[in-house]
Amino acid sequence: MNFTLKSIKVLVFSIFVFALFPLSANSQNAETVYLLKPSKVFDGERLHENWSVLVKGDRIAAVGPSAELEIPARAKEIDLVGTTLLPGLIEGHSHILLHPYDETSWNDQVLIESTAERVARATVHARRTLKAGFTCMRDLGTEGAGFSDVGIKQAIEKGVIPGPRMLVAGRAIVATGSYGPKGFAPHVQVPLGAEQADGKDVIRVVRSQIGKGVDVVKVYADYRWGPNQEAMPTFSLEELKLIVETAKSSGRPVSAHASTAEGMRRATLAGVETIEHGDGGTKEVFELMGEKNVALCPTLAAGDAIAQYRGWKKGVETEPLRITQKRKSFQLALHAGVEIIAGGDVGVFPHGDNVRELIMMADYGMKPLEVLKSATSVSAKRFHLDKRLGSIKPGLFADLIAVEGDPTQHISDLRKLKLVMKGGEVVLLK
Repeated sequence: MNFTLKSIKVLVFSIFVFALFPLSANSQNAETVYLLKPSKVFDGERLHENWSVLVKGDRIAAVGPSAELEIPARAKEIDLVGTTLLPGLIEGHSHILLHPYDETSWNDQVLIESTAERVARATVHARRTLKAGFTCMRDLGTEGAGFSDVGIKQAIEKGVIPGPRMLVAGRAIVATGSYGPKGFAPHVQVPLGAEQADGKDVIRVVRSQIGKGVDVVKVYADYRWGPNQEAMPTFSLEELKLIVETAKSSGRPVSAHASTAEGMRRATLAGVETIEHGDGGTKEVFELMGEKNVALCPTLAAGDAIAQYRGWKKGVETEPLRITQKRKSFQLALHAGVEIIAGGDVGVFPHGDNVRELIMMADYGMKPLEVLKSATSVSAKRFHLDKRLGSIKPGLFADLIAVEGDPTQHISDLRKLKLVMKGGEVVLLK
């Protein structure tokens, strides 16, 4: 065998490099392995004691009784004694491009704040949401910021900014003349917080939004455009059916803002998958929703926050009629067996305080265990994500949180975060 001087030099250099970096050839296959050892595990359905969870790379590798798990020697153990480990929470109704109305009114956010400012704020909101234990969020409208949510989602996926996994709706769809900002002379044309569509043109608008990258189509089935600014239905049943049919043909669900009984009825019959708010729901409407398998995202915290912005001193003064009615409608939905999605309309109140909605769900009559299911496995299934997240099962993404105490007994324990993990990466560890 003949060796040239050049080939010998190459061989020596290769051996030298391998000696310095022996794992470089296998670096892409190297996975970080964690063994999480909490006192309790809520797997998305039930609570277990003395279980551990093994994480390899970005996935859950194994879960079960600690004594039965096979633990690789290289596993990094994280002792979480005194905590409950849960799937990462899912925020079902957010507006990442909004911030609380007591800071800046909705009109001024849409008309005065630049898109650049709103996106900059949104990056902060995304980080706060993730560090609050919400590893996934459904964002239901940019409120005048175009399709900025699509770009924010992509930036998170690329690792440019930290944040939860996102499902985005871009510009919500509204009937002409119904949405705002309002209060201007007829000759003044102002940018709207959503996209207008009517009649068969809704088909074009839905397709256009799909082409721009939305995951879910959001439609306003009613709005405050009555003679006295009361909420009234907007789209006809036929228009809503066209929206649902067009979205569904692309594999996308439709979510409907609806707070009147008639708006909810039309949206349900049209085939939407979720109804947002539902303040004016009746026994009959909620029974129809149950029959048609339409879920409710009640957004309890938004109305509560707005009432406080308007002067209500919560805990001191008697509840306003709007809050009392909201309690009643939520309980009607529970009694009718309607599936409940956890989503607070965060953005109306501060991002990062998402747990506020879950605490209110329990206060309004839902058992803590059912609230936890709503914020994990139930929402994951409803949002068509249950093959990837929402439960603690082998093969799913390692989106996990640990909190001190037991939130199946005291839902407010969700505020006592000790660990946040997204895709196997530790975001927060106390």
